[in-house]
Amino acid sequence: MQVASYLKLSVAVALATIALKTGAWWVSGSVSLLSDALESLVNLAGAMFALLMVTIAARPADDDHPYGHHKAEYFSSGFEGVLIFAAALAIIWAAVLRLLHPQPLQEVGFGLVLSVVSSAMNGALAYSMLKKGRAVRSMALEADARHLFTDVWTSAGVVLGLLAVLATGWQWLDPVIAIAVALNICREGGLLIWRSAGGLMDEALEPDARAQIDQVLAEFAHNTIRFDHVASRRAGQRRFVDLHMHMPASWSLGRAAAVRASVEQALMAAVPGLRATIQLLPLDVEAHVDEARDPL
Repeated sequence: MQVASYLKLSVAVALATIALKTGAWWVSGSVSLLSDALESLVNLAGAMFALLMVTIAARPADDDHPYGHHKAEYFSSGFEGVLIFAAALAIIWAAVLRLLHPQPLQEVGFGLVLSVVSSAMNGALAYSMLKKGRAVRSMALEADARHLFTDVWTSAGVVLGLLAVLATGWQWLDPVIAIAVALNICREGGLLIWRSAGGLMDEALEPDARAQIDQVLAEFAHNTIRFDHVASRRAGQRRFVDLHMHMPASWSLGRAAAVRASVEQALMAAVPGLRATIQLLPLDVEAHVDEARDPL
């Protein structure tokens, strides 16, 4: 299944869980179940925006975007993080009002059943999406999966809390649980925003990918060939590496180009989704790559 198909399924599941969790809140009057339903609304908005960003990221390179549109997925992750914060504020507001004006709970058992069913749906989808997102390095899909997992843990906390209310009769536990849920999803929202910002700021490749690059270069390096100024970055599913390849000045251009092609093919075979840019230089020539600093 493609990334877009997973996100379309996420939209469908979000609609179903909204209906189930809203029904759970309606029959029980529990503000913690209301908080759970509000987070499902965030799931829906996040999945729809992620689908849009994945569609944009799949567009081919053009004159305005010669390196492609892969970074669009990072906007999806940041957007979901912002939505999570908004939902948390709404949950806290509702919980504070309930603390100030307590109301008895009704039909909690049926509400819990609906919540558990919706959580099972989210959990199964989140596991599948996270596995696929890691396999294809899709930030948008992984962010949506992590958001769904947050929803599952939120629902689990709500269910346990409401069971505690039934066992103790302490009505104030319901809004307190809702506030705890809000603080927990705030943490997840912060992590998503942080990862989105890191991607937009051209983070280097993962340590294991960089190790594979170093291994390939070590296999080609000897007394007539050396590599330096290796720099890498990530952009959604695409990976980039730039480096200098030094070789004897007496070599013909054809021979040098053939060796460079072999290195490029080996790098792309070792690191899926990698685009390598190799600059050829004589052994006795050093390139100046440091950027000049603007005067203060």
